[in-house]
Amino acid sequence: MSERIDTARSVGCVTPQEVAFPEPLRLAGGSELAAYTLCFETYGTLNAARSNAVLVCHALSGSHHVAGWYADDPDDVGWWDNLVGPGKPLDTERFFVVGVNNLGGCHGSTGPATIRPETGRPWGAAFPVVTVEDWVRAQARLADHLGIDAWAAVIGGSLGGMQALQWALDRPERVRHAIVLAAAPKLTAQNIAFNDVARQAILTDPDFHGGDFYAHGVHPVRGLRIARMLGHITYLSVDQMAEKFGRARRAGDLSYSFDVEFEIESYLRYQGDKFAASFDANTYLLMTKALDYFDPAHAYGDNLGAACARARARFLVVSFTTDWRFDPSRSREIVRALVENGKRVSYAEIDCPYGHDSFLIAHPHYHRVLAAYLGNIRP
Repeated sequence: MSERIDTARSVGCVTPQEVAFPEPLRLAGGSELAAYTLCFETYGTLNAARSNAVLVCHALSGSHHVAGWYADDPDDVGWWDNLVGPGKPLDTERFFVVGVNNLGGCHGSTGPATIRPETGRPWGAAFPVVTVEDWVRAQARLADHLGIDAWAAVIGGSLGGMQALQWALDRPERVRHAIVLAAAPKLTAQNIAFNDVARQAILTDPDFHGGDFYAHGVHPVRGLRIARMLGHITYLSVDQMAEKFGRARRAGDLSYSFDVEFEIESYLRYQGDKFAASFDANTYLLMTKALDYFDPAHAYGDNLGAACARARARFLVVSFTTDWRFDPSRSREIVRALVENGKRVSYAEIDCPYGHDSFLIAHPHYHRVLAAYLGNIRP
């Protein structure tokens, strides 16, 4: 078993679950899914009042596998295992925690690689574009299935934080606390540009075949690899990269070639290869587009305050000083919009060296903030 696991404070061995929804789901883009399946995991016990449930929303490359490990692969540890478990900030001895793989995903929920009943072939390029609003609608049906009228909290980082905010705006009566980590009320032009370059790397890969690469028995590995390498650069801070890699070389002498010479090159290629071997290219396109389209203020004349007026939840908004992808000023925009409307909001700006990925790290100050806030939530 991986040394990363704290077995005494782990949810232990977990099993994914699936639920099929036969009812059509109308999407923001005008398309409709006749039926779909969501893959999810749960940790802890739902209390008799069904009032202690917490929804964890994943970021771009995340999944339903939030905590614990699998019997057939003990090293496959949940992506937020440091946060979720008995005695951890999101304490499974108090809360019933639900992680779900979003629509369009590639980890069990209906997505581009899923066989389309009408054709008997993978959806591929025909899978409709999905938005954060669509995910909230689908997740609300999952809550209904589980008998959860209202979440004690909805929590997420980055794209997951955007979902937590959207939940509080679209289903205000069903969210008591919204915990928005390392997020923004909408993407800047620079962030949209990063996403488009990543998509172009995939779209122009000869093995992409217009999104229907499944039928050709190939995968656009080169494009997906480059997309992940680009994204990974933006998730790290300048100081972290300097401290971890600097200009360290793999060998002493320069080769004066285009081979891998610097440690940072080796690291990025490793991350790219690892990701390309396990993630679906079409899903990557869908997730980045959902990021681009997220803008709850758009329907309110670009007035975020007006968009936030309908929220009823209490909020915790957290940003990180070295996060240049979604810098703290973006989180403060959310805070100001909530304060303007008299909403109950707590804000923490964490001095953490890990850049945008800080929300995934077991940083002591960050975890103390979450533990203090979550500890005051009465299930």
